[in-house]
Amino acid sequence: MMAKAQNKTAPSDQSVLEFLEGIEHPVRRADGLELLKIFEEVTGWEPRMWGTSIVGFGRYHYKYESGREGDFMITGFSPRKANLSIHILPGYRDLGEKMTRLGKHKTGKSCLYVNKLTDIDTAVLKEIIQDGVSYMQSNYETWRA
Repeated sequence: MMAKAQNKTAPSDQSVLEFLEGIEHPVRRADGLELLKIFEEVTGWEPRMWGTSIVGFGRYHYKYESGREGDFMITGFSPRKANLSIHILPGYRDLGEKMTRLGKHKTGKSCLYVNKLTDIDTAVLKEIIQDGVSYMQSNYETWRA
């Protein structure tokens, strides 16, 4: 019997503040600290490091038809070298109006890519984060941590 594959991105005990304060680029560091405040405000949850570079909030359990299952963060962000990667699960379905109001960004399947926070409207970002959290809580078994 094959062992189940584990998620490569798992929660860790690394300090969120140490990670964010250790970012060399001053704008990326400031944006990361501001995103921390935004996510804490919107979710009301404690942040936790997922892997070595993602600040995650909440946790949900998934199970695919293939039988693979596991836990992952509900939402979060990573201040990467190239941009800010904002994770909104389950993605950006039916968010066209909010996305047009957001400002300069690109999207992936469940990631929003922003060069810097001054490029976007953070009030709209809060709406998008809340939408994703509400969807996940309505459709999955979720936890605060």
